Amino acid sequence: MNAPSVQFRDVPESEIARALALAYLVFHENPGSAQRRRHEKLLAGCLRIGAYDGAELVGFAAAHPFALSVPGGGELSCPGLTFVSVAPTHRRRGVLTGMIRELFARCADQGAPLVALWASEASIYGRFGFGPGTYGTTVEIDARRPLALRIAPDPRPLRLVDPEAAPEVLGPYFEGTRAHRAGRLARTRDWWREEWLLEKDEEDEEFSPARVVALGEPLAGYAIYRTKPGDAASQAGGQVRVDELEADSPRVAAALWAYLAGIDLTDRVRAWGRPLDDPLPLFAQDRDQVRVTEEFPALWVRLVDVRAALAARSWAAPVDVVLAVRDARLPANDGTFRLTASPDGFSYAPAAQAPDLSLEVRDLASAFLGAVTVHALVAAGLVVEHTPGAAPMLDAALSVGSLPHTADAF
Repeated sequence: MNAPSVQFRDVPESEIARALALAYLVFHENPGSAQRRRHEKLLAGCLRIGAYDGAELVGFAAAHPFALSVPGGGELSCPGLTFVSVAPTHRRRGVLTGMIRELFARCADQGAPLVALWASEASIYGRFGFGPGTYGTTVEIDARRPLALRIAPDPRPLRLVDPEAAPEVLGPYFEGTRAHRAGRLARTRDWWREEWLLEKDEEDEEFSPARVVALGEPLAGYAIYRTKPGDAASQAGGQVRVDELEADSPRVAAALWAYLAGIDLTDRVRAWGRPLDDPLPLFAQDRDQVRVTEEFPALWVRLVDVRAALAARSWAAPVDVVLAVRDARLPANDGTFRLTASPDGFSYAPAAQAPDLSLEVRDLASAFLGAVTVHALVAAGLVVEHTPGAAPMLDAALSVGSLPHTADAF
C-alpha cells in the first residue's frame, strides 16, 4: 500500500538537481561537476516522476523517450526507465510501486506499448512484469600474441575516424543494423556524443578518450574502443576495452578484432555487452585465446500493451494458439486471448476457449524480441503447455534471424 501522505506528480525542471541528489544518495555516488551537468542535461529531456511526502521528494524515476527496434524491422515507442530512487526513510511504503504505476499510466496516455530498463537489482523488476528482453556476454582476448583466426580477415584498409565526426559517419550505419536486430535503441546525435564518445571515461579515468576505427567505403564495419596503459609495478600489460563493434560480415568482424588485438603495448582485449550470437568465439582458431567470461540479462522489457506490441512485430510462421496471460499490474493484459498470426496477418482477441499455453506477462516479454524460446520457458516450469505442440508452434512464429541485442546502457 502507498503511504497515505505520498503523492505522485511530475518533477519540474527546476527540481532536477534535487532529484539527482536523491539518486546519488540512494546509489552511494558523488560524481564530479562535469558528470552532474551531463546528468542534468539528460534528465531535462526525460519524463520525470516524483513521489512527494508533503514538500519532500522521497522517490524519483525518469524515462528517456526511446524508440526500440522490434523483429521485422519496425520500431515502437519504448520509454527507458532510469534513475529509479526511493529515499531510505520511505522504503517498503509503496513508493516504487506508485511510481511504476504512474509510469504505466503515462505510457498508456502516450501510446507507448513497451517500457525498458537495465536492472540494478534483477529481483525487483520481475514482480512489475519486466522480463529479460536481450542478453549480453563479456568476451576477453589474450592479445600477447596475434589473434589466430579460422577465416581470412577482410583485406580492405582500416582507417581511424575523428570522434567529432563519428556520429555522422557511424549513425546511418548503426541505424541500418536496427532493421536486422531487435532490441536496439535509436540514437540521437547527442546520445552518440554523451554516451559513446565522451572525451573522458567517467568510470575509469585511466582509459584513453574514445577511439573509432572503421573499415570499408561505404562503411562495412566499425569499432569504438579505449585503451589503458599497463602497470609496471604489477607487470600487468595495457588493456583495450571495446565498447561497440559492428560488422557487415564475419570477415569484416575478423579484421576489426585482429586490429584491436594487435594494438601495441597491450596484452588484453575486453569487450562487454556482446550479443549471444557474436561469431568471434566460433571463428577464433584457439578458444583458449578467446574466452566468453560472462553472460547476463541486459535490457529488461515490459509489455504495457500486449496486443499493440505483438501487432508491431513480424511473424516468421503461422500460429494459432490460445494464451492465458497473467498480469497482476495491468488488468487489460490479463485474461485469455486467441493469437492468430502469420507473415501476412495478425489477430489478438479475448477468447472463451481453454488455453493452449499459460504464462506470466514477464515471460511473454522475454519471448517477444526472441531472446528466450517458449520451449525453454516450458522446460523451466515457467510456462504451462496445456496442448502438446503449442510451444514449438509459437516459437516458430516468434523466430528471429539475429538474436536481439542492446549495448546502450542507461
